[in-house]
Parts: sequence; structure tokens; C-alpha cells
Amino acid sequence: MVAAIITLLVGLGVWFSFFLLKDLIKHKANLGPEKTLSAFIVGLVTDFLDTLGIGSFATTTLGFKITKFLKNDELLPGTLNVGHTIPVIVEAIIFTTVVKVEALTLVSMVVAAMVGSWVGARTVSKFPEKKIQRLMGIALAATAILMAAKQLSLLDMLGQGNEAMGLSGIPLIIAVVGNFILGALMTAGIGLYAPCMALVYMLGLNPLVAFPIMMTSCSALMPVASYEFVKFSRYSKKGAIGLTIGGILGVAIAVTFVTSLDLTILTWLIIAVVLYTSVSMLRSSFKPAVSSDSVEYQKGA
Repeated sequence: MVAAIITLLVGLGVWFSFFLLKDLIKHKANLGPEKTLSAFIVGLVTDFLDTLGIGSFATTTLGFKITKFLKNDELLPGTLNVGHTIPVIVEAIIFTTVVKVEALTLVSMVVAAMVGSWVGARTVSKFPEKKIQRLMGIALAATAILMAAKQLSLLDMLGQGNEAMGLSGIPLIIAVVGNFILGALMTAGIGLYAPCMALVYMLGLNPLVAFPIMMTSCSALMPVASYEFVKFSRYSKKGAIGLTIGGILGVAIAVTFVTSLDLTILTWLIIAVVLYTSVSMLRSSFKPAVSSDSVEYQKGA
């Protein structure tokens, strides 16, 4: 089953790369006024952070603002999606290969997220985004506190150690239902990365297991979202080129960093990411609403 997932990811990557390259060649005489090098640097940094579980959309938006990369903000959603699609697929392939998560756990949670996103597009996406962000922010903050307490052995009832590479029985059902909900919440602008990290950890799995699960869940969805942006040419061509090349390099560096970390340090890293995401969601929930055109799809944290 894991081999089938990797084959699917490779197939999606090849298909999307061909489609994107075809569009770039079609518009080679006019790729836009932006500087590819700026996008390359932004992609290198943001996809490094994305591989750590922080996410790449918010950080890329910040990077573009700092570098004044985009002249037309209407191209931002498409550039984010198109530029990060291949790096995220690379993330998923690498982590699925190097992290020996049990096939049943990986496949069932990934499929649950995909089905959840499909259902969510028709239901959850209509829910008030600000309220969902607020509730999710509070839930993540509470989870981060519990994770820290478990790490410090302050709450024995939470159990000891996170060494399992797979789930079965009731915990597996909880994981599947949880990832289904997280997949649905993605359509309401709630990133899957940090909540998935928290879910995996609280169920007693090795923290590394979260990486192939969350990245495969997102990489299976992003090519579909990005296809529409490429089809209607609603993205920065140079932005997509820079983000893709820089992003792949950033992923390669980050994977080596993450997989070489001591389990204790990795756990504290995940706690920090969950807290960061909680604060980000709570801040967003109190900001004035933006127009629907400004956000098309949100991945990661």
C-alpha cells in the first residue's frame, strides 16, 4: 500500500510538472516582470520551514511582501499553490520512503483527509471561518500544553513515550475520524500540519510518523487546486519557477535536519509548531475578514 502511495505521488508530480512546463513554454516570451532569484530564495526558506511543519503559505506571503515580489496581488493565491505543489510532493515522497510508518495507518489517515476535503468543500467551507479559527486556536493551545506536560512527565495518565509506528483498534478509528475532520477543515482555511502533528502525538505515535501522513494528505490535494490556476494562467510564472526550484532544495536540507534530530528535540519542535499555529489562528480570527478572492486554498500550518 505504501508503494502504491509513492507511485501515485510520483505520477501526480510527473503529470503536474508536464502540465506546468507546457504552460511556461507557451508563455516563454512573457514570463512576467518579477525576479526569479527572489522567489528562489523565498522558496528555499519557506519550504524548509514547511518541512518542519510550520507551513509555507503564510511565510511565502510575508517573503513576497518583504521583497516586493508581486506587482499584482491577485496572482498570490495561484502562485502559492502552483509554486509549492512540487516541493510538497517531494516532501511526501521522501518522508514516506524514510519513515517506516505502518501502511494501514498511513493509507487510512491519508484517504480520510482526502475524503474529508471533498466533503468539506460542500459543507464545512460554508461555516464561519473566524469562529473555526478561534476554536481551533484554543484547542491547539490546550493540546500543546498537554503535550508539554506529557514530555515533562507531569501527567502520568497520558502515558509514557511515543514509539509506535502504527495504530490499531480504537486509536486507529480516532486517527481516521480526526484526519477526516482535519481534511474537511482545510476547506475552511485551517491548515492540516500542526493539528495532525498534535493528533499523532497524543495517540502515542512516534512524532516522525506525522510527517509522511500530513504531507501525503496535502500533496494529494494540491495538484488539483493548482491545475485550475495554471489552466487559467492566474499565477506568477517566475514566482512558480523560483518557488519550485528553491523549495525542492529547501525540502532536501530540512529532511536531513528533521530525520537526524533526537526524538526529545523533535517533540519540543512539534510543540513549538503547534503553539505557533495556535497563536497564528487566534490572531487571524480577530482580524477583519478578507475577500474570498484572496484565499483559494490553505495548506500546512
